[in-house]
Amino acid sequence: MASLRTTRAEFLPSLSHLPGAWLHRFSLIPIYDQKSRGKLVVLASALLIAVATVLYTNILVRHLAEREQQQIDLYAKAMRFLINTEVEDANTTFVFDEIIQLNKTIPILLVNSDGDVVDYKYVDVPKGLNDEQRQVFLKKQVLEMKEKHPPIVIELGAGLRNYLYYKNSELLDRLQTYPLVQLAVVSCLAVIAYFSFSSSRRAEQNRVWVGLAKETAHQLGTPLSSLVGWQAYLRESERFKDEPIVEELGKDIRRLEIITERFSNIGSVPVLKDENILMVTQNAIAYLQSRVSRKVIFTITTSLPTDMPAQVNVPLFDWVVENICKNAVDAMDGRGSIHIHLRRPVRSKNQIAIDITDTGKGISKNKMESVFLPGYTTKKRGWGLGLALAKRIIENYHKGKLFVKWSEVGKGTTFRIVLNGE
Repeated sequence: MASLRTTRAEFLPSLSHLPGAWLHRFSLIPIYDQKSRGKLVVLASALLIAVATVLYTNILVRHLAEREQQQIDLYAKAMRFLINTEVEDANTTFVFDEIIQLNKTIPILLVNSDGDVVDYKYVDVPKGLNDEQRQVFLKKQVLEMKEKHPPIVIELGAGLRNYLYYKNSELLDRLQTYPLVQLAVVSCLAVIAYFSFSSSRRAEQNRVWVGLAKETAHQLGTPLSSLVGWQAYLRESERFKDEPIVEELGKDIRRLEIITERFSNIGSVPVLKDENILMVTQNAIAYLQSRVSRKVIFTITTSLPTDMPAQVNVPLFDWVVENICKNAVDAMDGRGSIHIHLRRPVRSKNQIAIDITDTGKGISKNKMESVFLPGYTTKKRGWGLGLALAKRIIENYHKGKLFVKWSEVGKGTTFRIVLNGE
């Protein structure tokens, strides 16, 4: 038996150190520590592009608006010159050709003192209107232009005057709306980049998880086979006949086989079956209860029918319950109570909620989301993977939810598992 003790002593320490090495090998923690950095870069880049675009376009709009204002002022002066010049000469011809006729973009209305439109340029008047209808349409245009720019007064002499109304050219209007179009385009590109980054990151995370799980299952295989051989040897030995240690060793072997199966299921699509959720939960707690401090009291209650089914993969679901409860035991320092209650969520008739409440240290509000991040742990010895794995199992494989429903520092915490029921 000396060889047996030596083998197990060599096996157990080496097994306990393997995941730490794999964690380093797969660089799991750095990946998750940097997961928000890429998002911030994408958002910051999009914001920078948007701000630069808006600022530059506003400068262009301002310059173009000033140029059109100067053009209209010059147009008004030219009109005043032509009206007040009685003799047509080279100067009037030049003014008419080079200033009046040069404007081909800015809509203009010339209105007399009575409010009637006497002339217009580059105003899109519908075809088929008679004089009265055209005048009504143009007067509406005058009201619109008046809201945009104050009219320019053109003195005609003898106390008479005309009023020049105008509005922005089509080019200026388009340029003013261009930043909105650019913002929409930049926003779409930012959203696409964000989701592409997130998708790529999730794919990388999945590869890490799958690689870690498969490697764990592979590494457990060899010592597990050895333990199965040692148990068979002990069963056949007369010296250990009817010894309870052999059966206890068998229970641990079966437990290791379940753990190996769990790791093997990571990365593959687990089979979900309708299982009696109360019985599954009771079995998971029964196994765990005999392996934690006797000062921890477990209770299970239900508001559901005792035969209520839920879609679960039993080995993976057991893993989730154990991870949550083990964290609760650690939070209570091995002394306290854990209460599990099964119920229907308030706003759902087709789901089942499992609330796991402990009397531990509680979680501060700013840490409630962080507890599910890989690598986050408050223990001196721990890898911070338990709750991260539990969340992935429930949300990715069971299409449910796992979150902190309630927690108060110094009083305890309630984790809620939501599963699909009938």
